[in-house]
Amino acid sequence: MEDFENALKGYDYEFSRGQKIQGTVVQITSDGAYVDIGGKSPAFVPTNEAALGFVNNLEAILPVGETKEFVIIREQDSDGQVTLSIRQLALDQAWADIKEMAETGKSTQIRITGANKGGVTGEVMGLRAFIPRSHLQQRDNLESLTGQLLTATFLEVNQENRKLVLSQRDAMRAVAMNSIQEGELMAGKIVNIKPYGVFVDLEGATGLLHIKEISNARVESLNTLLKVGQEIKVVIKQIDEYQNRMSLSIKALEEYPGENIEKLEQVMTNAEERWEKAQSSAAGESPVGETAPQAEDPEPSEPQQEVERPES
Repeated sequence: MEDFENALKGYDYEFSRGQKIQGTVVQITSDGAYVDIGGKSPAFVPTNEAALGFVNNLEAILPVGETKEFVIIREQDSDGQVTLSIRQLALDQAWADIKEMAETGKSTQIRITGANKGGVTGEVMGLRAFIPRSHLQQRDNLESLTGQLLTATFLEVNQENRKLVLSQRDAMRAVAMNSIQEGELMAGKIVNIKPYGVFVDLEGATGLLHIKEISNARVESLNTLLKVGQEIKVVIKQIDEYQNRMSLSIKALEEYPGENIEKLEQVMTNAEERWEKAQSSAAGESPVGETAPQAEDPEPSEPQQEVERPES
């Protein structure tokens, strides 16, 4: 025994914090589990470090005799014992999975656990997450969302600051855009007016009707022609899936340049017939919404911008 102890003393064990290591569970106690990692003393796994969530039955998670991977979260004490964690491994994997989902634009499920003035909190893969009020479909009585499972996409993923921000609104918009096709005539509602065009909500997806796509004649003022909340039918001119944007048009519905300016309401009443006629006459010769070139003054082309849907 003396020779064995001397041999152990002469062996250099290199265990450092953050190191991943294989170990075999040798004992379960009320406080945690002891794991043989080949050191001077068995390593220790506190109960709250045995899993990502709440641990109800430690022995079911760490059966005696089972070998698992752990990460060292505390280096050797005076007795040569290190502290291990499975929870930290699971956290690192969760962050890695979430980063990949965010980079590829995938959505996730978030279980809502609470609400405050700014929005709602919840859990995603065991991580605490937040959805701002402005990125929720329901913006009143947020407490009623507690316990619900919402579909959301990622706005910010910062493992270093443990910051995870999601958007239900963007997820709903993405779903809506997946059901919309270029060249389709759709009914929508104007939600915002800018000098360069109007934003139209199409069943959850927002598109830009640029001022140059309203008429084949020059439009002097959008505010005198259109208003927020107005129902309008538009043609889906182009969908940019990577930028999550849509370009809209109505000028192909005109029978003569300037008709949309003079008789927009009348044009909207039989927009379907007009669009069918425009498609037939075009016969694939012109892009969606394009007609013969018209002389008009150059206007600055503004980038498409996202707009929040108005509070109900």
